[in-house]
Amino acid sequence: QVQLVESGGGLVQAGESLTLACAASGSIYTIGAMGWYRQAPGKERELVASVTSSSSTNYADSVKGRFTISRDNAKKTVYLQMNSLKPEDTAVYYCYALIRTIRNGVVREPDNFWGRGTQVTVSS
Repeated sequence: QVQLVESGGGLVQAGESLTLACAASGSIYTIGAMGWYRQAPGKERELVASVTSSSSTNYADSVKGRFTISRDNAKKTVYLQMNSLKPEDTAVYYCYALIRTIRNGVVREPDNFWGRGTQVTVSS
């Protein structure tokens, strides 16, 4: 039906950068808000950043000034540029999107869809 596929995770040293991408595909009618959560071992999942369909953005205080979220509506893709990475940024990063799907000509109510996650590890 709908798939969100993340890419770009990996192992970096503190101070380095990574860019995550998440592409949506499937029976998509419209995409509303998109964003990224993360979950570190032993911690709850937390919102990192989000972007609306009109490109308004929101960030967790812990990443403001270091991370930038953006989207390409034509490609149905959301990005997370992560600079000045810290060991405390180590987590599995999950993308999400609020999507209205269409099936057999019927548009459904919006629903949240999630990617499977990509590991980001920052060594000190």
